Amino acid sequence: MTSRKKRRMWILLLCGIGLGSATALTLTAFQDNLVFFRSPSDIMAERPSPDRAFRLGGLVEAGSVEREPAIAGQRPSVRFRVTDGANVIPVTFQGVLPDLFREGQGVVTMGRLGPDGIFRASEVLARHDETYMPPEVADALKRAGHWNPAEGAAPPPATWNRLDPDRPAQGAPQGRTGS
Repeated sequence: MTSRKKRRMWILLLCGIGLGSATALTLTAFQDNLVFFRSPSDIMAERPSPDRAFRLGGLVEAGSVEREPAIAGQRPSVRFRVTDGANVIPVTFQGVLPDLFREGQGVVTMGRLGPDGIFRASEVLARHDETYMPPEVADALKRAGHWNPAEGAAPPPATWNRLDPDRPAQGAPQGRTGS
């Protein structure tokens, strides 16, 4: 009778070890493939490690897009800055940009932040119509004080994405600038 109990205990123990190992491997795989969204202010507050991929979202700063033509055998290159109104992150991307990519419009890029502070994007996504704003970008605008949902719809990017020290940000207390 004791050998039967021992056998059951060994089977349960082996099943538990197998289940624990499978769970640990699955969680490790998810952690390596998890991609977080960050705004420029989030990056300034806590700089991610250079080996960690994440999504950078915000608005393409007006006047910041610099296109470089494709050199023989290479893809075209573009440099621009992404802002949430409070902070700015420079971005480089090699490839063809989406048709809807424009200055002053919402963008979400995926890539890694280099040690030099430049975000190297491997993918660039642009908004899909004039009223759409990715939820992550909307949250970043709220945190930066550029949009108060109680005051209505989000402002069009062209109206607040200027470095105009005389104009307060929408929803911000008087005396605070939108730069």
